Amino acid sequence: MRKEPLIVSDPRIMVGKPVIKGTRITVELIVRKVAAGQTIEQILGDYPHLTKGGIRAALEFAAKSVSLERVYISDQERASA
Repeated sequence: MRKEPLIVSDPRIMVGKPVIKGTRITVELIVRKVAAGQTIEQILGDYPHLTKGGIRAALEFAAKSVSLERVYISDQERASA
């Protein structure tokens, strides 16, 4: 059975930034709050319509996005190194 994604992107919602499904809360906002030291419980207190699963999905999405990032060195950069 295929699970429906909790993180979605729609150009009509938050300019297409990834959000927790059914909300306008971006993955970016969740990551920033966690980076600032907020706990999941504190975030849920600020946004009671969220779920722990939604917050975890946002963090997992962010981690996967970073893991897929690649850096390529151009020939020009290589020559000047």
